[in-house]
Amino acid sequence: MELFPGTASGDLGVFGLGLLITGVVSGLVAGLLGVGGGIVVVPVLYHVLALLNVDETVRMHVAVGTSLACIIPTSYSSVTAHNAKGAVDWALLRRWAIPMFIGVLVGSAAAGISSGRVLALIFSAVALPVAIHLAFAGDKRRLADHLPEGAGGVLVPGFIGGVSTMMGIGGGTVGVPIMTLCGVPIHRAVGTASAFGAIISVPGTIGAMITGWGAAGTPPWSLGYVNLLGFLLIAPTSFFAAPFGAQIAHMTDVKRLRIVFAVFIAVTTARMLYDALI
Repeated sequence: MELFPGTASGDLGVFGLGLLITGVVSGLVAGLLGVGGGIVVVPVLYHVLALLNVDETVRMHVAVGTSLACIIPTSYSSVTAHNAKGAVDWALLRRWAIPMFIGVLVGSAAAGISSGRVLALIFSAVALPVAIHLAFAGDKRRLADHLPEGAGGVLVPGFIGGVSTMMGIGGGTVGVPIMTLCGVPIHRAVGTASAFGAIISVPGTIGAMITGWGAAGTPPWSLGYVNLLGFLLIAPTSFFAAPFGAQIAHMTDVKRLRIVFAVFIAVTTARMLYDALI
């Protein structure tokens, strides 16, 4: 029995290996750069699903939903490692938790009614500037001396939660650049952003299951837009790799690694954008 129509068993073996490698890389990225493993999982899984002939109308939704599910254990592993080093700002998390959660609910509903092309365009619109930031922006560059308060203190976490949910990422991809540009030290920003994943991934995953329930064209072994095979292969490897990334982040200058990941993100996202526009 074929798991995907028109796909040979050997291709499924490559699919499984690719998911395992994706899990390792996403975990290292989550712990190392605080940008969230979803920035790796979503484009890779999107292209893998394309090779396996998954319907293009649900391809991006499945990549996003599965990525959100994978972030649940990875976030726990990453935040535990960073908290052990005193790098998590719990006071900021308490202020941002509710508006970020509301943003997740809005983003989840919006993702459910959006086309795959719209989701791909949103992902590209955020991921490409993030790649540029990773490659060229220094950690000491500042736009402000502190994080916004008042209305800004509500809108910023709401924006992070909503956009991250629609992209299938854990919040660090958007949150770390925002925090560092507002004067938060890089290690503090990375450690705190690792906890965003818990706020975003759980309700985001539930939303992906609900909005995708009964959708036509989803691959077998899926609950709504969450593919269980992808989750079972990516999540464990990502979970165990995240602490190693966190250790590396506190031990070395990650400038060169930032550039490597930036190029990877730019190339895979550009290909996704090309698919969405043609």
